[in-house]
Amino acid sequence: MEFLSDKWWMVFPLMAFAGRWASGWRHAGERRHRRRVELYRLRNQGLEAEKASVAEVQALMDTHDATNRRWLDYELDVGKLIDFPMMTDVREPLTVAFLRAKREADGQRPASAEDPRSAAALDAYRQAVNNFAVALDVAEREARRVRDSKFSGPERERLATARKLLMIAENDAATPAERQ
Repeated sequence: MEFLSDKWWMVFPLMAFAGRWASGWRHAGERRHRRRVELYRLRNQGLEAEKASVAEVQALMDTHDATNRRWLDYELDVGKLIDFPMMTDVREPLTVAFLRAKREADGQRPASAEDPRSAAALDAYRQAVNNFAVALDVAEREARRVRDSKFSGPERERLATARKLLMIAENDAATPAERQ
């Protein structure tokens, strides 16, 4: 202790070194903490990407279903079938292209949105759904443009008669005999 009694001023430089050492220790702790946070983010980023992928697949499936419903309107609605016969005519190239795109999208469709899929399979399904929707749009536009112009005069008259009879059958004000 006698040695320290006349060297009391050494406390100040030692405190500076101790502070610097403690500061280095604190910075090392902060670096360790940042690394742990980064690892946590990386692990959870994979989960978030998977959730985003599930949401994206669900959105694609919803688009696929909506496009199917649009097509089924032409298949199941007799009025639309009479007004736009091209939509069900498999001799038309645009209708054939649409049906091929539909078959492709149906083949790529996963059983559920949670099914594990590779990025390539997801891209293929996305492309198939987009092709399906575009092919339906093109076929619809052409069917609306053409309507019944490809039919002969007597065939057009029969379609017009069918439209009139369908309107009477759907009319609630018509009598049962008229509907018959």
